[in-house]
Amino acid sequence: MDRFGDGWARLREGFVEDDAALMDELVRTLPLRAETLVLFGREVATPRLTSWHGDPGCSYACSGRTFAPAPWTPALSALRARLREACGVDFNSVLANYYRDGRDSMGAHADDEPELGPSPDDIRIASVSLGARRRFLLKARAGGPSVGYALGEGSLFEMGGALQRTHTHRVPKTKRPVGPRLNLTFRVVRIGSMTSICSS
Repeated sequence: MDRFGDGWARLREGFVEDDAALMDELVRTLPLRAETLVLFGREVATPRLTSWHGDPGCSYACSGRTFAPAPWTPALSALRARLREACGVDFNSVLANYYRDGRDSMGAHADDEPELGPSPDDIRIASVSLGARRRFLLKARAGGPSVGYALGEGSLFEMGGALQRTHTHRVPKTKRPVGPRLNLTFRVVRIGSMTSICSS
């Protein structure tokens, strides 16, 4: 486990053994698509394909749009059950991000919306990465160098405590040849509150 002040992160390699088969199934069955969002007054397409799944009530708002969760698929439900046992958290939603190649990316952000939990002092994220490895960079809001991880091939990357309050994270573009990667970011949304999750 890596400590970052009152936050922490932990990488578990090989959490999903046959990650290629699971990724193939999910890419085939999830309603992945590029969303169009309004940023700084203009419409832009997200540089990756996404789909949002969760329990009823786990809606989110982003750039003036509200997204209701699609139902859990059998494969996502099975992974959720494994994470409940491995992490001790009952995640009620998951954001799937499909990076088709090195041109797809995720900008710097933090999953720090007040509706995320299970508590304000402990925002728990379980990020399962299938397929090709991509660089995942954590950076303190106060400045300093980034801390990098190579996520993929069935890895599980957990984040908790105050990490989302003190750090941002991103998946940068890369010019090197790289295969597709499917990232599944499990979260706890406090049902009954509208949240504004625009990231992964």
